[in-house]
Amino acid sequence: MFMLRKIYCRTFQLVFKAALPFLPYRKPKIISSVAGIAKVCRENHIHSVMIVTDKGIRRLGLTVFLEKTLTEHGISYYIYDRTVANPTIWNVEEARRMYLWHGAQAIIAFGGGSSMDCAKAAGARIVKPRQSVSQMKGLLKVHKKLPLLIAVPTTAGTGSETTLAAVITDSRKHHKYPINDFSLIPRYAVLDYHETLGLPANLTASTGMDALTHAVEAYIGGTTTKETRKMAEEAVRLVHKYLKAAYDNGQDKRARKGMLRAAYFAGVAFTKSYVGYVHAVAHSLGGQYGIPHGLANAVVLPIVLRMYGTSCEKKLAELAWKSKIADPGTKKKQAAGQFIDWIQEMNDSMGIPRHFPEIKKRDIPRMARHADKEGNPLYPVPKLMNQRELAEIYIKVKGN
Repeated sequence: MFMLRKIYCRTFQLVFKAALPFLPYRKPKIISSVAGIAKVCRENHIHSVMIVTDKGIRRLGLTVFLEKTLTEHGISYYIYDRTVANPTIWNVEEARRMYLWHGAQAIIAFGGGSSMDCAKAAGARIVKPRQSVSQMKGLLKVHKKLPLLIAVPTTAGTGSETTLAAVITDSRKHHKYPINDFSLIPRYAVLDYHETLGLPANLTASTGMDALTHAVEAYIGGTTTKETRKMAEEAVRLVHKYLKAAYDNGQDKRARKGMLRAAYFAGVAFTKSYVGYVHAVAHSLGGQYGIPHGLANAVVLPIVLRMYGTSCEKKLAELAWKSKIADPGTKKKQAAGQFIDWIQEMNDSMGIPRHFPEIKKRDIPRMARHADKEGNPLYPVPKLMNQRELAEIYIKVKGN
């Protein structure tokens, strides 16, 4: 990367870090059970809600208890269940129309990160009817308070129940981009482990590694705070302790509780301290090939950490020591290497592939441009990369 561009990127990031104490970050209020949603609705004089979810969640019957609870308390509801794995502008607009048609007063995002992203973007469109989804991409383009938004995660990984981001796909252009605004942070997050029991093993794996990616990228970046470092460390510790147990036994209540906490802490960490090139690359893979975000993050994470080299060695070693992946007396370089090796071992043990051979070489330059535009200057990465260097990541992710 040219020196002038490096100076610009780092200056932008320093200004952003200096502004952190003055920005209106907030944490969602936590509800411990789905049963508590009706009470929150009554307290906020809500009589009609729209539930945003997907067909898989409904087939599993996960929304049945919520529907029963709302009915018992005289709260009408309407369900939008056509959200896809990488929610599209079409999904957002269809959900918005349903909300307005039925005169709903609040939105309950029920599911994984896709349902939450769709719900957030639909809420933004509801309060900004003259602004298209594409016009909201980037930083602070919404500016208006959304309808009451309650997030119910059924996976433990995305952290979307805590974040200011919604990632939407333009299916016509095969391009995926984030919308970032403080108004997108849900007002309430329901951390009910019952909703994650029996989550399929493959989703447990990919969403759990998604949470790990959030924590690691937040920790190794240049805009950390004392709070976000603590949150990221705790998230990594919990993933190390509980993810494989939750994968091996979907009914392990302790592991499910631990992973919900890990996802929440990681979400708080990256909401303030941001992510890095792993996310920029993963977003473009989702937009181009429909690869689920958590799966893309899991595959890309060890590759990018190795490419960062010594620039994040010290921080990776700290995570390795604090999560007991490496012994306290292990030297820094060795501890950092053990941490990356552990990530790869976790992926392998849960059936996550090492590469995406479906990547086409002709698509790499365009995806690298998208990753460069998303990541620079916003993401406070330990090592800055340009389009050519980012293209090398895709080549490694593709494999032989």
